[in-house]
Amino acid sequence: MTPRTEVEPRSKGLLTPSRIAPAAPVSIARHAAEGRAAAFVRHYWLPRWQLPDGTSIRQDVLEYPTANLVVEERSAALYRAHRGMSSRTLEGSGWALGVLLHPGVSRGWAGTSLRGLPPSVPLDRLPIGQGAAGMVAAVRERMADGDDASAIAAFEEWLGGIPEPDDDARLVDRIVAAVEQDRTLLRVEQLADRFGLGVRHLQRLVAGHIGFGPKWLIQRYRLQEAAAALRSSTPPPLADLAAELGYADQAHFSREFKSVIGSTPGAYTAAEGQE
Repeated sequence: MTPRTEVEPRSKGLLTPSRIAPAAPVSIARHAAEGRAAAFVRHYWLPRWQLPDGTSIRQDVLEYPTANLVVEERSAALYRAHRGMSSRTLEGSGWALGVLLHPGVSRGWAGTSLRGLPPSVPLDRLPIGQGAAGMVAAVRERMADGDDASAIAAFEEWLGGIPEPDDDARLVDRIVAAVEQDRTLLRVEQLADRFGLGVRHLQRLVAGHIGFGPKWLIQRYRLQEAAAALRSSTPPPLADLAAELGYADQAHFSREFKSVIGSTPGAYTAAEGQE
């Protein structure tokens, strides 16, 4: 099978390095979607881990603002984005086939607004999951054999029978992309004007497809960029970073950062420097 194209996403979501004692091998491969699958999938992420007995890794994540479909050895579910930071602890050995969906996709797959959806829903309980058992079985068999490319191919074959995203879904994708790419979009009103929408219409549209409104969306990208800057080898002065990200002042930035990440920017930088 032809090798998959590897990708390096702009926003990986990981806020902390692996926290483990002693160190153990963990890998995450990321691959681009190909052909028709690219209408649904931003990229695939495939973690594998093999940890010694009694050790674990905790990863803190500020997720990309969309849902993931994740197939593992004992589960297959749709996970919508968390409001704040989420964490997962890895133990023993395992793997996952993660599918990062485009932001507009998951509402159609869930058959309802994501605003009222629980954090995760088993695939077989979703309208899109009817008839997915064969795909899940094939993915598990191929991932267990270490054949990532064939596992992705099995998933993409299943996607061949799924209707493509509708006009609202594609509009949501463009809205999210605009916030990701244009750091001058700091207010919901600006975003509404950019797309010729009323503020209430924009709020309903984004919340229905992502689970949270456009104000949360703008905040999410600013905090992802802030965390990446503070993790760098030469973190910028907090006042400069706050101004660059469009905050009124350093105090406002620090409050918002702590409310989501759980620590002040200064404490976060100090903790990262000790890893």
